Amino acid sequence: MREPMAVELDHSFTTERALDDSYATILDLERVVPCVEGATALERTGPDGVRAEIKVKMGAMSMTFTGTLDITEQDPAAHRVVMTVKSREAGGQGHANATIAFQLKDGGGDIHTSAQITGKAASMGEGVVIGVLDALVKDFAGKLGRL
Repeated sequence: MREPMAVELDHSFTTERALDDSYATILDLERVVPCVEGATALERTGPDGVRAEIKVKMGAMSMTFTGTLDITEQDPAAHRVVMTVKSREAGGQGHANATIAFQLKDGGGDIHTSAQITGKAASMGEGVVIGVLDALVKDFAGKLGRL
């Protein structure tokens, strides 16, 4: 089996919202998940987690991943939140897992995404995967700033 593909991405976003409001918004997973193109929050799994699904188009292929999104670190004083995504490809052998770190500041924040991809998605090649993920996070960052 092929090694998982590792992808690291950094993005920033701007917002008019107050810093504490931005922090509270990031923690509201039912509001945040739909900001990702093709993503839906399916159900709460606990106070800091949801089961979610995302439909992603990579090249000519469309794939659906279902899994969990959990808040694994919260630091209100530092305005930092870390989330962990664990998902499997529907009908396939692949998975897409990620750690997403939000560092908020006045007027916006930074998002660091560290993803591991296997299966059909990884077989598309690093350029395609990075392009798709980069576009998803960039779009997400834009929507997040307007929430």
